Amino acid sequence: MKNKQFTVDDQAILEEIMLYRRDVRGNKFLSTPVPQEAIQKILMAASLAPSVGFSQPWEFLVIRNEETKNKVVESFETENQKANVLFEGKKKSLYSQLKLEGIREAPVNIAVYYTSSKKPVLGQTSMKEAGEYSVVCAIQNMWLMARAMNIGLGWVSIIDPEVVKGILKSSPDSKLIAYLCIGYVDEFLESPELEMLEWEKRKELQSVVHYDD
Repeated sequence: MKNKQFTVDDQAILEEIMLYRRDVRGNKFLSTPVPQEAIQKILMAASLAPSVGFSQPWEFLVIRNEETKNKVVESFETENQKANVLFEGKKKSLYSQLKLEGIREAPVNIAVYYTSSKKPVLGQTSMKEAGEYSVVCAIQNMWLMARAMNIGLGWVSIIDPEVVKGILKSSPDSKLIAYLCIGYVDEFLESPELEMLEWEKRKELQSVVHYDD
C-alpha cells in the first residue's frame, strides 16, 4: 500500500511490544512445541529488517536436534566458567545463581549469521561493520515479532562462536552473530530480570541524549 499511514493506537501497540520485550532464560521456557508456521513468521520478520545497500546479508539455521543442542551447551559451560571469575563481590555471587541460557529447554534454537558480499556494497564501503549491524537489526525484528506472538526469545552470547560454528558445520565464510533460543514461556516478567535483580540500573533517557543545536 502506497504511503501507508499508522494510527496513534498502532503506535501505542508497538510501544507496548517494545516495553514488554524480554530476554528469556532457560528457567522460563516450556516444552510446548513451536509450530513451523510461527518460526516462519519470525524469520519473515527478520527478512524485513533494514540492511545496508539492501544487501540482506543474513542467514539462519533452525536447530531442533537435541544432540546438537547438547554440544552447544558444552561451549556455553566452558565460556561461563571463564566469565564467572571476572566478577567480584555481590555480582560474583549473583552471577553464579543466574540461569543464563535456555539451549536445551527451548524447543527451537536459531543460529544467525552474517555473510559478507564478494563485491562492494552501497553504504558499506567506509563502515565495514554496517553489514553486521544489519543482521542485528534482523534479530531485533525477530525479537519483537516473537513477543507480539507471545513467544519467548533469548540471546545466548556466552559461547565461543568458532566452536559453535564447528558444531553446526557452518560455512567458513559466515560469521556467527547470534545464537537464539525460542519457545513458549510460563510467564513474561514485568521488568527485565537483570533490572529486577539490580544487576544494573536503567539509564535515564536524558543522561544519554545530547544535542548539537
